[in-house]
Amino acid sequence: MAGRDWAESTPVRIAQAHQFYGLRVSDTSSQQAPRRSGSWLLYIAMALFAVGLLAIVAIFGVGLLTDSEPGLWLYLTAMAAPLGFLLALVFALWSGRRAR
Repeated sequence: MAGRDWAESTPVRIAQAHQFYGLRVSDTSSQQAPRRSGSWLLYIAMALFAVGLLAIVAIFGVGLLTDSEPGLWLYLTAMAAPLGFLLALVFALWSGRRAR
């Protein structure tokens, strides 16, 4: 089998098995317009989620370490976690879209 340039399950040569039957295909990946980057949305989502999780930990910490109740601002800050999660879902759906 040495010296043959086809795979064992392909009955024709690899160059002929290509959808263009051996014609050279130009690399068009560098000619396309660059996709706009949405990674800033992911960074914002991760930061909001982390801040929300820290606020949740702080709510439990205040309850365990002191006799006072956590402030309203901690509860409001904890709402950043679901907001960050929602933004991460938006980012995933937005970045998974095909470019036309």
